[in-house]
Amino acid sequence: MSFRKVVRQSKFRHVFGQPVKTEQCYDDIRVSRVTWDSTFCAVNPSFVAIIVEASGGGAFLVLPLHKTGRIDKSYPTVCGHTGPVLDIDWCPHNDHVIASGSEDCTVMVWQIPENGLSQPLTEPVVVLEGHSKRVGIVTWHPTARNVLLSAGCDNVVLIWNVGTAEELYRLDGLHPDLIYSVSWSRDGSRFCTACKDKSVRVIDPRRGTVVAVSGARPSRPCFRADGKIFPTGFSRMSERQLALWDTENLEEPMGLQELDSSNGALLPFYDPDTNVVYVCGK
Repeated sequence: MSFRKVVRQSKFRHVFGQPVKTEQCYDDIRVSRVTWDSTFCAVNPSFVAIIVEASGGGAFLVLPLHKTGRIDKSYPTVCGHTGPVLDIDWCPHNDHVIASGSEDCTVMVWQIPENGLSQPLTEPVVVLEGHSKRVGIVTWHPTARNVLLSAGCDNVVLIWNVGTAEELYRLDGLHPDLIYSVSWSRDGSRFCTACKDKSVRVIDPRRGTVVAVSGARPSRPCFRADGKIFPTGFSRMSERQLALWDTENLEEPMGLQELDSSNGALLPFYDPDTNVVYVCGK
């Protein structure tokens, strides 16, 4: 018998995660308690941003990656919103630009100083106003500079030109209910959404049309580099599931994996360089 047939060949079989040491952690941060299904944080090669509790409005911390340990309660925040911040996302083309969506129905874009914040930042570079209800999703276009997508509780998706603060596309009427999440394709030609009506939609933003619809009961789909969709969600028996769908055929999944019966949503994080999806739960 060949040895190769006995040992399962996988380039990930010797990969193990290790918890970091205490001194490498960020400690004593008052993470937001707003009841919204979000990661409440975002990271890039220079900074980590974390949505925190704030009185009289919304705020988030921006910390240089090397500033670990206990964070003083008086550390300056980005605090220009008049309502709680629900989502934040770093610009992929500029490590010092971050967007935020809030319950005050606005999207704001911020310029972070080179060495981080030394005083509270209250003046955004751009304020984008177009939603009639709170904005729970902001995500930058992966390839086009200054293009930002936002989605709110008004079931409307807006795509903005941040440089001119103008709406490029308003996608209204495509979602009959609350939008849970949005994920761009690798080239930015399409994006997929998860909706409260238990469907995944693949949308062409330039045409403003739904390319495909799947009744997958999803909560968090993400586009892979090969164009396939990896959603997390729930079965009809409320069991947590992972699946893989081909956008050319959304009638049946290519693969389906049931995990457990916990009620917490699974959050997928996709690494296109290694083609690995990391899944975590709150």
